[in-house]
Amino acid sequence: MEHSHSASYAAAGVDIEAGYKGVQLMKQHVARTIIPGVVSGIGGFGGLFAPDLSGMKEPVLVSGTDGVGTKIRLAQLLDRHNTIGIDCVAMCVNDIICCGAKPLFFLDYIAIGKNEPEKVADIVSGVAEGCVQSGCALIGGETAEHPGVMNPDDYDLAGFAVGMVDREKIIDGSKVAEGDVLIGLASSGVHSNGFSLARKVFDIERADLTAPIEELQGKSLGEALLAPTKLYVKPVLALLEGGIDLHGASHITGGGFYENVPRMLPKGLEAFFNTAALPRLPIFKLIQERGNIPEHDMYNTFNMGLGMVLAVPADQADKALSILHAAGETDAEEVGCVQTGDKGVSFGTVSIPV
Repeated sequence: MEHSHSASYAAAGVDIEAGYKGVQLMKQHVARTIIPGVVSGIGGFGGLFAPDLSGMKEPVLVSGTDGVGTKIRLAQLLDRHNTIGIDCVAMCVNDIICCGAKPLFFLDYIAIGKNEPEKVADIVSGVAEGCVQSGCALIGGETAEHPGVMNPDDYDLAGFAVGMVDREKIIDGSKVAEGDVLIGLASSGVHSNGFSLARKVFDIERADLTAPIEELQGKSLGEALLAPTKLYVKPVLALLEGGIDLHGASHITGGGFYENVPRMLPKGLEAFFNTAALPRLPIFKLIQERGNIPEHDMYNTFNMGLGMVLAVPADQADKALSILHAAGETDAEEVGCVQTGDKGVSFGTVSIPV
């Protein structure tokens, strides 16, 4: 690379040498994600991975791709770029674990106005952390400098994950039945959906993002909104490895409850949520109050404190909760049930014994 320099390309706004420096800086982060199966290091034309197929009758690859959306703007305004990569990984691997697939590897794509190697390495450090938390490898990626198309400080981040599951163990919702218990896994906050509405509510371009806010229990608005998306891979894998017959799983992302939960339900069934059992994080209460947003719209936009909903047989619910608590999901709770109906999702209040 020492002889790779183009004065003409640099004059056009693309710094090839900055790209090389960024790769060197990110290597230490990528190294943290190496797991058995990784064949190649970064820098080649393709990422190589050799999956372990032992014990599998009919392995099926499961893929997922996503970005971080306009949450990127929060990172830019706060000049904090080391967690947004966690969001990117989570948006992909939380989807494929809903199929029962264990994530194997991840690739990212960063489009940036001006390539600042340190910033790029900071972004990738978050991607690497997300991979470590979900047990998959970061085996490649791309950074593309877009002068004249993006402002120098702007960037966007997207990625995709590939996992694998034995065909007979695929979770597709077909086993969900009336009487199944719904278990909710708590979210860390807004995660990576609904930010266009949140940014409008708080007039984010002019808001004070660093001042402590009483309604957020002393956290700043920036801190509450930028909290990285939780990764649910390891707790769900713990359920599967613990013998739980997981009937369905739903990652609560764009479209909230009304769009995501019905995706795991057979025709003729609906999910009933006990509102008394649902967590209400302060950030959602603040968004609703400041924006005067109807309750339906809140549940149709945000995760409202639940990042994932699982459907399990009623006679396995207690065991499932014990496994989840042991796996670190200490806030996992029974939040509802599956019942006959055609609403997709319904809400009501059932008193909880003290």
